[in-house]
Order: sequence, then C-alpha cells, then structure tokens
Amino acid sequence: MQNPSEKTPAGWESLPSWLLTQTAQHAHRLVGDAFSVVHARGYHYRLLATLETFGPASQAALGRRSGIHVSDMVATINELADRGLVERAPDPADRRRNIISLTAAGQRQLRRLEERLAECQDELLAPLSAEERQRLTELLSRLLDHHRRTGTPEEPWR
Repeated sequence: MQNPSEKTPAGWESLPSWLLTQTAQHAHRLVGDAFSVVHARGYHYRLLATLETFGPASQAALGRRSGIHVSDMVATINELADRGLVERAPDPADRRRNIISLTAAGQRQLRRLEERLAECQDELLAPLSAEERQRLTELLSRLLDHHRRTGTPEEPWR
C-alpha cells in the first residue's frame, strides 16, 4: 500500500512559478534534443530566423534583433559560417564591420529547424486542445510582455 504522503503533492508543486519552471526545463530539453539531431542549437535557430525576417545585418543589429548577447554572437556566427549557413561580407558603408547574410543552405537548415520546433510544440502541448494551446500561448505572452516592460531580467533561449 502506498504511503498517503507520497500521493499528496507538496504545496510548492502547485505554485505557478514551479510549474512554469518544470515545464520550461522539459521544453528546453525537447528543443535541445531535436536541434542536436541536425547539429544545431537554439542560438542557431534564432540567428537564422532573424536573418530571414530582417535580411542581412551587422553583428550588432543581429544581436539586438535576436536577443543574443554580443559575447555569444561571434561564436554563433562562426559556427554557422563554418557550415556555409551564413556569409560575412564587408559593409560597403563601413569596411570595419561585416554584414551577415543567410545562404540558401542556411534557409534549408532553418526549414529543418522549424519542422523540429513544430514537432516539439506538438509533443510539449500534447494534452491540450487547439483552443487550450492558443490560450496558454496568449497567457504566457502576456506574462512575458509584462515582465519585459517592468524590467524583470530574462534568460535568452540558448
């Protein structure tokens, strides 16, 4: 017979902060595992998606747009450039800086990463209906927007 105390969750297990943290850790593992299959990580996706959305840009502009810290940006660009997913070219307006562009191979990799992300979303949100998924996304967006506006620090998705 199971001990009754093992059936009853501790009070902290029903706290939204704990539930969000546990779910976020699970989501992070899902995405990390899915990306690793195609030799990528979160920063790769964010940078490729930023380039597709905004077009070629300097490293500084990419950092601002993607939320990738400058200290991680160079390594991320190097990794992607080594694989032919992005190109560096001197900025015609300022030869001291480079403009980073998405290559055709980078676009193909971005499509693969988007497919993996869609699979991860489905797995993560499997017990929820389409309406519940939409509502959860709206609520999480509202929370994040509030904390961004009030200056609460956030950890970037790596």
